[in-house]
Amino acid sequence: MTRLNVLKTYKIYIGGQFPRTESGRYYPLTGKNKAPIANVCLSSRKDFRNAVVSARGAFAGWSARPGFNRGQILYRIAEMLEGRKAQFISELEAQGSSAKSAQDEVFRAIDVLVHYAGWCDKYQALFSSVNPVASSHFNFSVPEPMGVVAIIAPEDTSLLGIVTAIAPAVAGGNTCVVLASESKPLCAVTFAEVIHASDVPGGVVNILTGTSKELHSHFASHMDVNALAYYRDQKSEIQHIREQACLNVKRVFIHTSTEVNGPGGQSPYLILETQEVKTTWHPVEQIGPGKAGY
Repeated sequence: MTRLNVLKTYKIYIGGQFPRTESGRYYPLTGKNKAPIANVCLSSRKDFRNAVVSARGAFAGWSARPGFNRGQILYRIAEMLEGRKAQFISELEAQGSSAKSAQDEVFRAIDVLVHYAGWCDKYQALFSSVNPVASSHFNFSVPEPMGVVAIIAPEDTSLLGIVTAIAPAVAGGNTCVVLASESKPLCAVTFAEVIHASDVPGGVVNILTGTSKELHSHFASHMDVNALAYYRDQKSEIQHIREQACLNVKRVFIHTSTEVNGPGGQSPYLILETQEVKTTWHPVEQIGPGKAGY
């Protein structure tokens, strides 16, 4: 007797929970042999808005954490991913990857998390400065997180792309809302399970599945999103995103899959990308002839 497999419905991840899309829509995902392997939620504009609310609510607490603590948490995610690497390799193979490329992608994703875990308490020292001024002041510039970062993850990678997009944003104290690959979404939702089981507070990372065609304009036009990182090469979407972002002065960063798959995917400058530079002036008190102090 032929047995029908019970297909898993991969839910979205918002505010530390796994709801189904509010629209009730989904799309079937097929594997390399064209057989159905899962049902995937087709996220709506309302799902995105709910995710932004969660991300904004989590920002104050996450950005206030010491960089060392954020590094510990990113390293914990890497540990959890290492422990479940067999599952991720299996999902990548189901979506068409060879055994070798699937293993390489999982190992590289773990390495990316470890890399940014190490930068969490160091990037501020690298990018901060003491500025020369003509008046009797000290002048300091320090990078601080922007807020909520919307991310449209690469379409051609299931795990490495979404990890490379998320890690620098949260390492820098931002919270994020991420749209996973439409054709290879399995590892993104399983990665949400890893995040949920680690020490990441609810709302810091929110992961949606669905189509960029439907959602990219909402990512760009939402007034409570501070920056948008786009990791695809659809020129029409890029143009539309830039036009929509101009209406609310949102920063837009365009990346390619080459950057994700190459050494450019691991760089402290990707952390700096979603930082605002805060400059502080402090007067120098004159305490006597030829002497100065705070």
